[in-house]
Amino acid sequence: METLPRDTLFLLKPGFTDPAYPGTDFYCWHCTLIDGVLNAFPDLASNLDVRHIAWPRPRMDVIELLGEDHQSMPVMILKTGTTSPLQTGFINDHAFIDNKDAILTALTERHGFPAPHP
Repeated sequence: METLPRDTLFLLKPGFTDPAYPGTDFYCWHCTLIDGVLNAFPDLASNLDVRHIAWPRPRMDVIELLGEDHQSMPVMILKTGTTSPLQTGFINDHAFIDNKDAILTALTERHGFPAPHP
């Protein structure tokens, strides 16, 4: 089992296709929103491990940490040995957050990012 020395964010690479919608390129707007926040504050983002992965399943990098049932994006897997009241699950010794709003809150609470304006 991989030990994570930092909180790790998995985001989908933009510009993917979905066979259910031929001829259309897509991006995950939740992932792109989080990517935008990370890019706006690069000094704070440098404290995270950000991994951009391809859209098609199986998403092996995530499966190796959380198992096959937890491949939805975006997901923040917390530093090994830590937990959070924001976490949405705990699998294979990894606490994780798979809700975009909770991830944004975790960026503020755990990493000092400014809060989103209400």
